[in-house]
Amino acid sequence: MNAPPLSDRGPRRFGWPQRVFSQVLLMQLAIITGVTVLVTGLFLAPLSAQLDDEAMRRALAIAQSTAAQPGIAEDLRTTEPSALGPVQSAAERIRRSTGAEYVVVMDRRGVRWSHPEADRIGEVVSTDPGDALRGREVMEIDSGTLGRSARGKVPLRDTSGSSEVVGAVSVGIEYDSVRARLLGAIPGLLAYAGTALAVGALAAYLISRRLQRQTHDLAFSDISALLTEREAMLHSIREGVVALDGTGRIRLLNDEAQRLLGLGPEAAGRPLEEVLDPGRTVDVLAGRVVGDDLLAVQGGRVLLANRMETDDGGAVVTLRDRTELEHLGRELDSTTGLIDALRAQDHEHANRLHTLLGLLELEMHEDAMEFVMEVVGVHRATAEQVTEKVRDPLLAALLVGKATVAAERGVSLRLAPGTLLPDRVVDPRGLVTVVGNLVDNATDAAAGSKDARIEIGLRAEGRTVELRVRDSGPGIAPEQHASIFTEGWSTKDLPAHGKRGLGLPLVRRLAERQGGSVTVSGADGGGAVFTVVLPEALGTASPTTGGER
Repeated sequence: MNAPPLSDRGPRRFGWPQRVFSQVLLMQLAIITGVTVLVTGLFLAPLSAQLDDEAMRRALAIAQSTAAQPGIAEDLRTTEPSALGPVQSAAERIRRSTGAEYVVVMDRRGVRWSHPEADRIGEVVSTDPGDALRGREVMEIDSGTLGRSARGKVPLRDTSGSSEVVGAVSVGIEYDSVRARLLGAIPGLLAYAGTALAVGALAAYLISRRLQRQTHDLAFSDISALLTEREAMLHSIREGVVALDGTGRIRLLNDEAQRLLGLGPEAAGRPLEEVLDPGRTVDVLAGRVVGDDLLAVQGGRVLLANRMETDDGGAVVTLRDRTELEHLGRELDSTTGLIDALRAQDHEHANRLHTLLGLLELEMHEDAMEFVMEVVGVHRATAEQVTEKVRDPLLAALLVGKATVAAERGVSLRLAPGTLLPDRVVDPRGLVTVVGNLVDNATDAAAGSKDARIEIGLRAEGRTVELRVRDSGPGIAPEQHASIFTEGWSTKDLPAHGKRGLGLPLVRRLAERQGGSVTVSGADGGGAVFTVVLPEALGTASPTTGGER
């Protein structure tokens, strides 16, 4: 289906775009940008905490190393705090070598013995050293005389053996350097984020371009309108449409397909084999039988199916109801045969009239009367014989007409001994269809054979009717006994309406609908015998008439 022309979409408006391509691209870009910003923020938050922790641990390690220096504790006890004292010299050496902001050694009173600013030596420290003086190690971010820093404080113990806390060591890492490391990591992180954003934007553009081609650059309103039109079209056409996916499940089933297949809307989403009985119809829908205008019989309906594969491995099957057309075609065949029979009867009637005229001209009146009585008596006897044994008027009329047509084709049609059918047929039209199809096939098979004949037997037992049709034709090979009931199978030439191979499948369907069956076997002396058993063909016998009249 072609996309509507761009000129029909109304004037261009600013704001939110209408086409699927543009909307999807903008949404993808917004999502990618949001995710990138969120991920960058989530990465920076723990990075800042990690840098703080790293700086505090570094300060603590320097403090521990300083407290472990031999002689510092002894110097703290034996000397006075001084800018030129040994404690200040050792602390400054460690500060310069480690890059710390300060290394402060204090006594138990909190008085500084070392400081980067020498004039602060001898003063009390600006932050509480209580935890360290009580023997605990401390890590923290705090502000002091030199500003904000990452600090590590450890107790300073006597090395003479008593392990007494004689003071504390406090080491600070300039916090600006920690912040500088964090800020230094941001450009690289933003570069990575920008690269990821660019790659995501490119991928979004390519995906949107593909979507643009697949949707023919339609707007969402256009797609919605097309879907609405598709639904209206599928459910209004008088042709069944069945869409299948790659696994054989029904994706779509329009109203006409539901009617033809005898299914409901709940069949959508289910496998074919689950909603339809095994047979040719399922094989045709599933693609196991290939070809154009394939015939299938479903629930007494004659269907014409065409299947087309789709790109995703599925298929779309269209179904047309040929039931009425097939009936008309069979009526055309019957009418053609009847016309041929009437044409032959016309010649025979003309010959009989000429014979009668000659007898009258020769004044052989008694011979003329005998000739007329003989001709009329043959037809009357046939009709009386049929109506006496077949009490259903529709079926009796069919057999009388078929006998006349068969006779004109040189085939003798007679009833088998013991034939008796009461006038209690539940579905006369269905039985007429079964008998008519079998007799037509038997006539075609027997015509032209030696001593051509058809024998029809009808027996009733309770509510069950058994029909047996035997012909003198060439018969059916045993390996073909199953194939002859397949839609489209036939050994005859195509008729005027172009299709054959439907009569026997219809007979089987009608029999199975009544819980019966149809079988074929070979006849003694050649030919074929078709046997149909219909368990529910007769109604309950009337108590006043006994079911017969």
